[in-house]
Amino acid sequence: MNAEHADQAQEAPAASLLAEAPRPWALLLAAGRGSRMAAATGGTSKQFLIWKDSPLYWHSALTFSRSSAVAGIVFVFPPGELARCEAEVRALDARQPLGLPWAAVEGGAERDDSVRNGLAALPGAAVHVLIHDAARPFMSARLVRTVQAELAAGAVAVIPALPVTDTIKMVEGARVLSTLPRHRLVAVQTPQGFARAELEAAHAARMEEASRGQGQPVTDDAMLMEAAGHAVRVVPGEKTNVKITTVEDMALLSPPPSLQPRTGMGYDVHRYAQDAGDPKARPMKLGGIAIDKAPAVLAHSDGDVLLHALCDALLGCACLGDIGEHFPDADARFDNISSAILLDQVLTRVRRAGLRLCHADMTIVAQRPRLAAFKDAIRRNVARLLQLPPEAVNVKATTEERLGFTGREEGIKAYAVVSALYAPSAAADAGESHHAS
Repeated sequence: MNAEHADQAQEAPAASLLAEAPRPWALLLAAGRGSRMAAATGGTSKQFLIWKDSPLYWHSALTFSRSSAVAGIVFVFPPGELARCEAEVRALDARQPLGLPWAAVEGGAERDDSVRNGLAALPGAAVHVLIHDAARPFMSARLVRTVQAELAAGAVAVIPALPVTDTIKMVEGARVLSTLPRHRLVAVQTPQGFARAELEAAHAARMEEASRGQGQPVTDDAMLMEAAGHAVRVVPGEKTNVKITTVEDMALLSPPPSLQPRTGMGYDVHRYAQDAGDPKARPMKLGGIAIDKAPAVLAHSDGDVLLHALCDALLGCACLGDIGEHFPDADARFDNISSAILLDQVLTRVRRAGLRLCHADMTIVAQRPRLAAFKDAIRRNVARLLQLPPEAVNVKATTEERLGFTGREEGIKAYAVVSALYAPSAAADAGESHHAS
């Protein structure tokens, strides 16, 4: 059985239950004022922030409508804004039809009040209800169907939840009182599903307690059902089903940076030293690896022709000129300097320019020495220097069949090609950071 058929087999019982059970209505809570984020949003409540050309709450409405598990939607909007919001929903529905009946009501001063107003607007035939926070725009249709399937199977309360991965401690002020057993803790999400009659009874009991000055604050409807003695069923939540709560969460609504592919090519040549005593003669290194029994090369730096070609390829990819501009051979600071240091400096410049290196392919051309025994070590060391996995780096070695200066064993040359992704926004951020420093 392939993966697709396995998924279908696992969903078959749920699909059967959904087909037999009356579909719930969804109650979409969008009545909050979002005071914690007001400064960052210019006073706009988070459920009305525009994401992908629509208000945040509308994305949840579309997901409900595409789930095939919901009969209709009740929108609960802030007090005093019903007329405006109802007109907005009509316009959105004309542009992206829900294909479901819907209603809109005003919320109340507290979350409990908003839920009760929404429940009162449900049609009489609605047996089950799904309650969802409009600030969770990333839920999936699959999660909606999962919650509904549990209701169809007889559960009176269903919540999606994720295991807690952090250690949780109970504190008082700055003092730890106890450490809670992490294996028994979960983080709860929405949509939460309920049998309507039982939920309405739980809310009535809550109001009665409040009228007597009793009861404790509740943060979700499942808490009311627990207090009423009902079993609350837990189903797996989704890591992506994040609630927009803080200013930092707003980054989730930003479009990913536009990444542009870039390619750079580098080429370098070094002459073999005829006199081992020449002050510019350097023992041969390729990719930072010492090559035994090889001719010495003439160079100002350590003469690593492969890393020099690689530096040029990187600089070309970032449109930053060439290696001679950054490290001139007349500068005494670079006399016999390790080419790995030069490469590190080039990488810093490239990253500041907003490039993310992906791949490097290099070719060494020499009649001698023979390099087959060194290629793997060179590849791995270059990958380490570039902070790439070895499988993203390739090294080739060839001759020119005794043609040209390499064929006459007068020198060695290397080519390098690198691929990268360019993010203009990253380059701007890096430029500002660099300027500020």
